[in-house]
Amino acid sequence: MEDGGLAEVPNPSESLLAGRPEDAPGTCVTCVMEGVRPVLAEVQALVVPSSLGNPRRVSNGVDYNRAMLLLAVLEKRGGLMLSGCDAYVNVIGGLSLEEPAADLAAMIAFASSFRDRPVPSDLAAIGEIGLTGELRAVSALGQRLSEVRRLGFTKCLIPKRVQGKLSVPEGLDVIRVANIREALAALL
Repeated sequence: MEDGGLAEVPNPSESLLAGRPEDAPGTCVTCVMEGVRPVLAEVQALVVPSSLGNPRRVSNGVDYNRAMLLLAVLEKRGGLMLSGCDAYVNVIGGLSLEEPAADLAAMIAFASSFRDRPVPSDLAAIGEIGLTGELRAVSALGQRLSEVRRLGFTKCLIPKRVQGKLSVPEGLDVIRVANIREALAALL
């Protein structure tokens, strides 16, 4: 909304990623589908030791129960002791990420913050996480990868198993992982 009324946002992904910090722990980019359009979103997480008996959990833009599930899987299957930490997750730009394709980015943001190690700024992550820590295929992966590459990313973490034949855009290095342990080993 501008002074003269509504104005078109020609590239929502680009505007959502504007001002993204470089080499900051606790942030990861993902690609979600808004209808039939792929949109890149930045997921930020903050994990800090808690002085409370019952650590705080805050979620903005990611379903609260989904965020708690990801923290539990990260502790059990990823080996990170998060139960004594306050954990906060936020999606920049006010987006609400409803689809599970954002799971991997949220999990990587949590792990990055916990270990205080940044995720490479040219990397995006797309994938659903199951309760055993496995990565599951997501729909429209080829379309998502094209959007990731179009916005200048050179690496993308995706599930090892994909639906159908996958066409990878030129200049995009796809890192296929089967579970969250492999994902953490590949990045952090």
